[in-house]
Amino acid sequence: MLDTNLSAQLKTYLEMVREPLELVATLDDGPKSREMRELLDDIAAQSDKITIRDDGTDPRAPSFGIARAGEQPRVVFAGLPLGHEFTSLVLALLHVGGHAPKEDDDVLEAIKAIDTEHHFVTYMSLSCQNCPTVVQALNTMAALNPHITHTAVEGSLFQDEVNEKNVLAVPTIYLDGELFDQGRMDAREIVGRIDTGASARDAERLDGMDPFDVLVVGGGPAGASASIYAARKGFRTGVVTERFGGQVLDTMSIENLISVTHTDGPTLAANLENHVDDYDIDVIKGQSATELRPAQGDGLHEVTFASGATLSAKSIVLATGARWRTMGIPGETEYRNKGVTFCPHCDGPLFKGKRVAVIGGGNSGIEAAIDLAGIVGHVTVIEFLDEMRADDVLQRKLRSLDNVDIILSAKTTEILGDGNQVTGLTYEDRATEETKKLDLEGVFIQIGLLPNTEWLRGVIDLNDRGEIVIDEAGHTNVAGILAGGDATTTPYKQIVVALGAGSTAALSAFDHLIRTSAPA
Repeated sequence: MLDTNLSAQLKTYLEMVREPLELVATLDDGPKSREMRELLDDIAAQSDKITIRDDGTDPRAPSFGIARAGEQPRVVFAGLPLGHEFTSLVLALLHVGGHAPKEDDDVLEAIKAIDTEHHFVTYMSLSCQNCPTVVQALNTMAALNPHITHTAVEGSLFQDEVNEKNVLAVPTIYLDGELFDQGRMDAREIVGRIDTGASARDAERLDGMDPFDVLVVGGGPAGASASIYAARKGFRTGVVTERFGGQVLDTMSIENLISVTHTDGPTLAANLENHVDDYDIDVIKGQSATELRPAQGDGLHEVTFASGATLSAKSIVLATGARWRTMGIPGETEYRNKGVTFCPHCDGPLFKGKRVAVIGGGNSGIEAAIDLAGIVGHVTVIEFLDEMRADDVLQRKLRSLDNVDIILSAKTTEILGDGNQVTGLTYEDRATEETKKLDLEGVFIQIGLLPNTEWLRGVIDLNDRGEIVIDEAGHTNVAGILAGGDATTTPYKQIVVALGAGSTAALSAFDHLIRTSAPA
């Protein structure tokens, strides 16, 4: 099951297991159970602290739990945790085995303090780059707290269960049998949802922080680069973000980051965070900015967050990035995660054999259509313009596929559904103005990005697209407030451009600070 390289890596990691572990298997006579048995044998062979029991009673087969010897499993994998979830498996073995998780101390304390029962189930796919964050967070919580259990279910293997619950997007999280949430969440966010006092404690902690020399708002490539450059100048630096990595986390394949021939979004985001951690930088996660108050006179700039906390700084770098652009049509919001989705890599396996549409004929849309064509029954690409904007090589590949249709000069007007899930869409033929209907089960929207700048309107100059207006050095119209990355008027929204823009903004912040702090 595991190749020589993976077995060697696993053996090295398992040397950090402190407590004896049992892999408690629930298997049947199917081929996937045989594969799971092979996987469990491979794991046990790498450590004399791991044994296997075949008396599992989990309702899902194949599945296995990880437990300390003599205890019942609180961490369970239903399906084979390979692909993106192999790291989740390794971390679960370590954390249940007593190795300390890499998490902020306040989050670990909050997890251990939960004194009520919580039973989580996460539906995930092995091709989803966002799922491991949720699976690892809940596994860690279950490993640390005896009141919490978590089962990670591979959706494509338990299709009947997924269809019964109408799961059309991953990760989808259930708590005590009820839908808890969908999408990427880390441990801090989950704890904040089940421990109502956690957010207030976070806000109190942030309010007590001393002012920063440079405060970076946003944790994507531009924010990471800005914080490193600021810290290297000796400034007291903080970076505050909802999730470290930003939009990069939703990118599967990255092949144009110079000197790195290939990587993926989650890997790059982790590398960015590790680099930031090499410096004396306060990294503050799980915070959404809601208000910017520029300095008055010789005062400090202030940023307030949804938690109620406020941070102050002599200079601020805005690197808030962007999010998926929506169409703003009827049914789009109502059926989000019920057939309307934005991530073909994450959610594609849930539409196996079904009919889907991809909205958008740019590179991202055509790449999505090509990926989906290998999984779903049929793909229809709908492009508003008279021609697709994707690279020729992508268009040639798309047209070579026999289960793809392309509709040009079409304006999508409504997402249709039966109240529970998508059943189709309507579009207007722009040449004839005729309204037409497509019957399908999924709609993947790939029409670009929208800057995360609504909270800055009226304070910082924005253009008609909502982008922060900056000059060549990253200056906004407010002295001491800089910006960089996808949220700005920088013309090319690329990772390598954002990295440079972040460093430019930080260097401009340095220039501003040394000039304004110079003695008369």
